[in-house]
Amino acid sequence: MWRLKDLKDTEALARHLAQTLPQGSLVVLQGPLGAGKTTLVQHLARALGFSGRATSPTYTLVHEYPTPEGVLVHADAYRLKDPSLLHLQLRAYRGEARLILVEWGDPEALEADYLLEITPTPKERLARLLHLRPREEEGI
Repeated sequence: MWRLKDLKDTEALARHLAQTLPQGSLVVLQGPLGAGKTTLVQHLARALGFSGRATSPTYTLVHEYPTPEGVLVHADAYRLKDPSLLHLQLRAYRGEARLILVEWGDPEALEADYLLEITPTPKERLARLLHLRPREEEGI
């Protein structure tokens, strides 16, 4: 569990995730509005070497950010009534993406590898990463 008291803590978490999450991992980001999901994605994009501006894909559904390690895919399922449509699109990214990050997604329906929960408290945000399924590349 990470305690995120300020943006420096969020940036440190993003650097840690960039270094440790396996290539092609699909990570569902959960937390209420304003929890910091998009902010974490912005820091992750920077940690992977993207120099542009990462924004919320609420209305476009998917944004791609090119990085030296491969494309960072950022999706938002908030407005979708049928998340299975997003699942098919995200599957196509598995081989080429460095990471696939989905806000408001259903981890089971998307066959996510990880769930990152961000929980705001009065003094800080708590972040917890759950490993949901082993990947074949991990030797399991």
